[in-house]
Amino acid sequence: MEAPIIDDELWTLIEPLLPPPKPRRKEHPGRPRVSDRAALNGILFVLKTGLRWNYLPTVLGFGSGATCWRRLNDWRKAGVWDRLHELLLDKLREAGQIDLSYAAVDSSSVRAVGAGGKTGPNPTDRSRPGSKHHILVDANGVPISAILTGANRNDVTQLLPLVDAIPPIRGTRGRPLQRPKVIYADRGYDSDPHRQRLRERGIKPVIARRRTEHGSGLGKFRWVVERTHSWLHNFRRLRIRFDRRADIHEAFLKFGCALVCWNIFRRTEQPF
Repeated sequence: MEAPIIDDELWTLIEPLLPPPKPRRKEHPGRPRVSDRAALNGILFVLKTGLRWNYLPTVLGFGSGATCWRRLNDWRKAGVWDRLHELLLDKLREAGQIDLSYAAVDSSSVRAVGAGGKTGPNPTDRSRPGSKHHILVDANGVPISAILTGANRNDVTQLLPLVDAIPPIRGTRGRPLQRPKVIYADRGYDSDPHRQRLRERGIKPVIARRRTEHGSGLGKFRWVVERTHSWLHNFRRLRIRFDRRADIHEAFLKFGCALVCWNIFRRTEQPF
C-alpha cells in the first residue's frame, strides 16, 4: 500500500503551527527524534486507513504508532488542528470559496468500538455504543464547525453550539464572517425555542417540521452537508471510532475537516 504523504504546499502551512520539540538532555539524548513531517504522515496514514496504532508499519518511515499518537495528542493540546482549520477557512474565503449566504447542519452516527467518552447507545445500531459527528457547512459544503457527542444525543441540542463554534473567517479586508444568513435543517432540529434563538442571532431558520408530509424541498439546499459527511467518512478512522478517548477522536475529526478544506482549496487553484 502506498503511504499517504502530506504534500509540500500543505506542509508549508502546517509547519509554522507546530510547537517546538522539547529539549533533550545532552548526556542522554536517546534515539534520534522522528521528524514532525514523518509523524504527520503516520497520523494521516492512520486517518485514511483506519489502522490501529500498534499496526502502523514503521518500514514506511513514520516512526512507531506510539510516537505518532503522542504527536497527535501534543498537537491537539497546542491547538494545532483548530488553527489549521481556521487558516484554511481564511484561505478559502480569500479564494472566494466561502459562501455563508446559507448554511446547512446535520449529524452522522458512527460505531464506537470499545465505547469511551462522548459515546452512548446508538438508536440506529441496536443500542451499541456510538458517537455522532455534528457539522455545519456553508453553501459550498465547506465544513465550518464540527462537534462530537454520544450517539444518543438529539440533533437539536447541538444546533446552537455549532453556530457558536463558527470561528471568525478572515482572508479579505473588512469584518470577518461568523454568521450565516440562513440555516437549513431537517426535522431532527424542529424546535420553536431554537428558531427564536437563531433569529436573535440574526439568522433565518428554515427547518422542516415534524408530523408534516415529506417533500419540503429543503433537500436542494441540505444535500451539501450530506456530501461533506460522505467526504469525511472517506477517512476510515472517522467511519468507525476506535479511540476510547474522545479528545483523540475529536483531533481526527478536526484534521479531517481541515483536509476537506484543503482539497476544496486545491480544486479552486486548478485551471479549468
